[in-house]
Amino acid sequence: MERNKVEQYLIDMMLRYREIDKNMWLVDDGDHNLAGLVIMHDEPVVIVRVAVMDVPGGDRLALFTKLLELNAADVLHGAYALENDKIVLINTLDYDTMDYGEFRSTLDSFSMALAQHYPILSGYRT
Repeated sequence: MERNKVEQYLIDMMLRYREIDKNMWLVDDGDHNLAGLVIMHDEPVVIVRVAVMDVPGGDRLALFTKLLELNAADVLHGAYALENDKIVLINTLDYDTMDYGEFRSTLDSFSMALAQHYPILSGYRT
């Protein structure tokens, strides 16, 4: 049986992960600043997602403005989004054309965003 490209790329990147369902992986690798990252292969796409924080009850307009600014200026692969009452970082990739470089760039972008943006975004907590 051929290994899914996603799993092979996770192995190649030497990340700590576990399969949590068929074609769904949880990356929990604090050394790479990728804790709680979920990757799902749902033909024809690969969805990469991580919950960043709960949406605070304070100045939501300022927070949402900041998220849009970060999307435009600082998030190279993916975007911040709202999912229920959570702020998430999400990206989708086409499985058939996805290569190792594209996959790695997404995870590197997430790692950088989480490290650099969390201190900024946590300031909006009430």
